[in-house]
Amino acid sequence: MAIIVRLDEMLHQRRMSLTQLAEAIDITLANLSILKTGKARAMRFTTLEAICRVLECQPGDLLRFDSTMTGGDDDDD
Repeated sequence: MAIIVRLDEMLHQRRMSLTQLAEAIDITLANLSILKTGKARAMRFTTLEAICRVLECQPGDLLRFDSTMTGGDDDDD
């Protein structure tokens, strides 16, 4: 997928664990982990908003587009 999720970097910068973020935004650790590893196929805007609120960042700090990556990697399932 050409969208890179930079959640790990933001958590490191904020010195926050994935567990702490999951508790702060009321989402399961498993779902947040799927997002962090880039395996999520979609994200609700309410989830993105909550992450940005807690991490005090902008959506662009969390998501990056990499045009060198192909978009047709659905075979990885």
